[in-house]
Amino acid sequence: MPAPHRRIIRRLAGGMALLAGTGLLPACASPNPQSTLSPEGSHAAIIFDLYIPIFWAAVLVFVVVEAVLLYSVWRYRQRPGQEGELPAQVHGNTRLEIAWTVAPAIVVAIIAIMTFRTQAILASFPTDALNVRVIGHQWWWEFQYPDLGITTANELHVPVGRPVKLTLESADVIHSFWIPRLAGKTDTIPGLTNQLWFRADRPGIYRGQCAEFCGMQHALMGLRVIVNTQSDFDAWVRAQRQPATIPTTGAAARGAQLFLDRSDTAPKCWSCHTIAGTDAQGKVGPDLTHVGSRTTIVAGLLENTPENLAKWIHNPQAIKKGALMPNLGLSEQQAADLAAFLSSLR
Repeated sequence: MPAPHRRIIRRLAGGMALLAGTGLLPACASPNPQSTLSPEGSHAAIIFDLYIPIFWAAVLVFVVVEAVLLYSVWRYRQRPGQEGELPAQVHGNTRLEIAWTVAPAIVVAIIAIMTFRTQAILASFPTDALNVRVIGHQWWWEFQYPDLGITTANELHVPVGRPVKLTLESADVIHSFWIPRLAGKTDTIPGLTNQLWFRADRPGIYRGQCAEFCGMQHALMGLRVIVNTQSDFDAWVRAQRQPATIPTTGAAARGAQLFLDRSDTAPKCWSCHTIAGTDAQGKVGPDLTHVGSRTTIVAGLLENTPENLAKWIHNPQAIKKGALMPNLGLSEQQAADLAAFLSSLR
């Protein structure tokens, strides 16, 4: 679709947003908006190209209907001296009734044909795609790369220009995987498997969101798609394949000992989380093998810093009430040591 057309649509949509109220302005000013009007991937662009003719068809219908309404109000208004008189009664007009039945049917049929065509295109999966298994959890995303032997959480790394095939599942309730600028919404349903593909056209970070109400923290179930150049993606893959390096000195070493401690008084972090190369092989929470290399934590809620990690570990319920990670009753020093250890896992 030509760029001028897209610019027109964006300006019109922006005007509608302004009319909706100034409360939307902070979201519109985001440097990385979750907007379907700024497609940066093949899947999103195909949907956008369907949106344009439907948008203009809706505009045309609106203009015609409003014009007829205004004409009728003016033409059949009550004039001076006609108070109390009934207007002329017209009972049926076969041609008019046929016209206003057939015209909308033709418009709907055209839209249906275009929609089915778009769905057929989106259902044709590329053969050379990067395979990623996506599992929705309350309230975070798990990403597994079966062909690469990598598992990560909340941040999906993909190479620019290469198709990506997502196999979508859920570990608990219905979620909906949505990256507005790259691909349309697709549900993750317990017991079922859905599939979605996209190709990112430009390197960058694209925010996504669960788009299906899934419980208390649905609004904070975010994700990021990090589109790398091929060389940067290959470097990321090599780093992710390496086992964790366990520190031997300082606060990070104390945190490692606490994380892997299996005594009765230990927090037993290993029972919920995996760290490759160690005895920690839990499958309840996110894989933490290289958590220090991620840009955010808590499904995109916080920047990944030792301070934020310590706050999360010390009292997760204060940050994300209802999260499955419990308050372990750790001291501030223990939380800081664990944060130092996790930050070292790059």
